[in-house]
Amino acid sequence: MASKVGKILVVDDNLGIRWALEILLPMHFAEVKTIPSPATLVSSLEQFRPDVVLLDMNFNTSINTGNEGLYWAGEIKKMVPEVEVVLFTAYADIALAVEGMKRGAFDFIVKPWDNEKLIEVLTAARDKARKAMGRDGRSKSAMTGLSEPGMTGSGTNGVIPGLTGDPMFWGTSKPMAAIRKTLDKIAPTDATVLITGENGTGKDVLAREIHAHSLRSGKPMVAVDAGAITETLFESELFGHVKGAFTDAHADHVGKFEQADGGTLFLDEIGNIPLHLQAKLLRAIQNRSIVRVGGSEAKPINIRLICATNMDLEQLVREGRFREDLYYRINTVHIALPALRERKEDIVPLAQMFLERFAQKYHRPLTGIAPEAAAMLTEGRWSGNIRELQNCIEKAVILSDGSELTGKDIQLEQAAKPVGTTIKAVSEAEEERMIRQAMDRTDGNISAAAKMLGVSRPTLYAKLKKYGL
Repeated sequence: MASKVGKILVVDDNLGIRWALEILLPMHFAEVKTIPSPATLVSSLEQFRPDVVLLDMNFNTSINTGNEGLYWAGEIKKMVPEVEVVLFTAYADIALAVEGMKRGAFDFIVKPWDNEKLIEVLTAARDKARKAMGRDGRSKSAMTGLSEPGMTGSGTNGVIPGLTGDPMFWGTSKPMAAIRKTLDKIAPTDATVLITGENGTGKDVLAREIHAHSLRSGKPMVAVDAGAITETLFESELFGHVKGAFTDAHADHVGKFEQADGGTLFLDEIGNIPLHLQAKLLRAIQNRSIVRVGGSEAKPINIRLICATNMDLEQLVREGRFREDLYYRINTVHIALPALRERKEDIVPLAQMFLERFAQKYHRPLTGIAPEAAAMLTEGRWSGNIRELQNCIEKAVILSDGSELTGKDIQLEQAAKPVGTTIKAVSEAEEERMIRQAMDRTDGNISAAAKMLGVSRPTLYAKLKKYGL
């Protein structure tokens, strides 16, 4: 019989489960340690130095994150990235386990578990961890000086920060072919570009594509979520400040305009900038110079400006909520990205691209999409567009057991979404009502509420502060 290899740390508050695992796991692994709560997790990581942590999803602790398992999975991966985390979850918490895998967990096991499946997953996680640690199995990370609970962040990674970093997928649809021709013409110029489209259509990806094909591609592209900047920090973030300009200005700060000098400045969600701040932005764009907060020297800037919004700026201009002169200044070239439902022939190829990516990430032997699943995807409403499709395929890959995605793996969520939850060009009173409703329906979960509303987490944070919620 081959010698047993690997060290497994079990964190579960159920005594019966710990007893059962103390019998089962030593039959397959060299060392097994069980603890009843994360209270001693940091010291156990330092002293026991496991290859794998089998982590329960829920404990009665003081950590107020909405779910303890997600919090501690994030903490483990921050402290010792080479250690693999396998989540131990009840069937009702599968959605949380999927979120945990997005945050870096290796896999999840549903209780009551199948012994063979449990050993198979833990063995695969052990092998990956030991490969990352080196042949002696010792972590390459510094195990000393690990942070105490409460000294670090929640470990969230943002699965999805939307489409940031994704390549441009052009597909075969006529609308995208027309946009590609436009890009070929405008990219080498310094023309200011306004990109519009629904949430999740890939406006930031198109902006990067324009920059990549421009004469400024060797210079930085600086992206700013304009809707997420608080009013008090707006000028400081965009134009910078000098030391002593305000109470916390302990040193000079270079703003986004200066950071992008020589390259491209991408202002996303520009429609969310309050009216009284739009004049300051317009002045900087017109003069091609900025003055740092607290300073007096005008600094020339050499940028190519790209803006994006999911709002109808012409309607906002008519309502007096967006400056007409600013609108024309940023609208030299207008590109309207089509919704996914307007380019249905691209849905399945996009889904296949995501499938291949996530199958590799989550170690799933998936190669294709079954015909009934492809039909479901093609006929979906996709109010969240490419971002929603990506999220759908990621979940399906994680939950799938076969070699191809089937209809039962595809969980279309559109029917569960309240009508009109995406924040577009609505009044402030209506916007506040929608945000309150989304926060109520998600029990205060910022990520879930932001997804429901079709905005980024920073944007939702800014709006919560704006309305005092």
